[in-house]
Amino acid sequence: MKSDEIYEVAQKYMVAGVSAGGRYHPTIKKPLILDSVDGCYMRDVDGNTWIDFHSCSGATILGFNHPAITEAVEKAVQKGYFINFESEYHTKLAEKIHEMIPSAEKVRLSNSGTEATLAAIRVARAHTGKDKILKFEGHFHGMHEFVFYNWHNRLGAVDASGEIAKVRDSGGLMNCTDDLVIVIPFNDIELAERTLRRHKDEIAAVILEPVMFNAGCIEAVPGYLQKIRDITRELGIVLIFDEVLSGFRMHPGGAQGYYGVYPDLTTLGKVLGCGMTIAALVGTDEVMSELNPRGSVVVSGTYTGPLIGVMGALAGLGILSAPGFYEKLNAEADHFYGKLNRLLSEKGVKAIVQGLGARFGIYFGLDHPTNDYREAARNYDGKVGQKFYELVMKKGLYFHNYGAGLTPMHSGITAVHTRKVLDESLNRLSDVFAQMSGRRP
Repeated sequence: MKSDEIYEVAQKYMVAGVSAGGRYHPTIKKPLILDSVDGCYMRDVDGNTWIDFHSCSGATILGFNHPAITEAVEKAVQKGYFINFESEYHTKLAEKIHEMIPSAEKVRLSNSGTEATLAAIRVARAHTGKDKILKFEGHFHGMHEFVFYNWHNRLGAVDASGEIAKVRDSGGLMNCTDDLVIVIPFNDIELAERTLRRHKDEIAAVILEPVMFNAGCIEAVPGYLQKIRDITRELGIVLIFDEVLSGFRMHPGGAQGYYGVYPDLTTLGKVLGCGMTIAALVGTDEVMSELNPRGSVVVSGTYTGPLIGVMGALAGLGILSAPGFYEKLNAEADHFYGKLNRLLSEKGVKAIVQGLGARFGIYFGLDHPTNDYREAARNYDGKVGQKFYELVMKKGLYFHNYGAGLTPMHSGITAVHTRKVLDESLNRLSDVFAQMSGRRP
């Protein structure tokens, strides 16, 4: 069946014809319906081949169909691919995460990033005896009621104290959860300190993306993360790094290893499984001791730590921790981002690429680097962004269109995007940018 036929049938049985809302691609008015994948290439059911710059929302940093992960999965299948029980591989995976992530004294597996952040907040509340969390505008922490605010919908009003009005990112959120969240801008350390001291008796945790990959790629200003760490430690507030996206992205220790700032709790996902369905909550022994059966905080599940996911993740982390892996990955990334920015300038397209490690964002409408989310949001030209998605699809490059948003979403490369593949992609992007500016290639 061709994609149009498949999609027609899918709409009869799935809402909007998709099994997950984010898979709908507004440019092609349907999801991309794949037949097979390998490396950094995807082939759809219509016979089209794409060079992938989506990498399953950043999960497949080793590309598709990596032989080491395939071997691990096949071994798990031979063992019976059981769930709801422990194995030696669970212990080996926890040990490997402990070795790689600086703050991971203890590990608790989960199934998704959303589940991990929900667990992290529950642990922080038990540990501190307080209820509220502080999050930052533009940071994404999953799709549950305690964090689904002020991400990609619209900018909230700023009050006299500098706090930002809550903007719900979904229908169906409850009024009562609004009062449990405090939202402020990222990268304003004086405001963060004032807010934390003002609400120190209410705030259980600060949760943040150490790199704002869910707004493209916006880094913390120098010293910001360490200052947040110092203040939260002084005030007895749990610091949570949401590294579902930044984890293992540019350094074997994730953003905390890259910047040298260590939180109390960390959530991991995406690259943790290298394509397998698995996530984790990790942290200091003191705070993680709140978890059952040692403590009172219940975090468990039937499908938590399935053998296939555990063995696949263990194989993937073994590759990521090998000497030279990140030096090569980061060198290819720097080459690609530098060439992209030069192409944009040469072709007269007002945009800038910001990237770190394997993820990047293209900020159409902005012509200089920024670490200010509101500046990025106010200058981002979404109409030009939609045109870009349309043109790259015609060039056999897959950049996922998440729909209208305040800033670009993240795209990325993988370890199998070789220099040859990247240069071929740049040739195609040169034509795309020429069309966007009205210049001939």
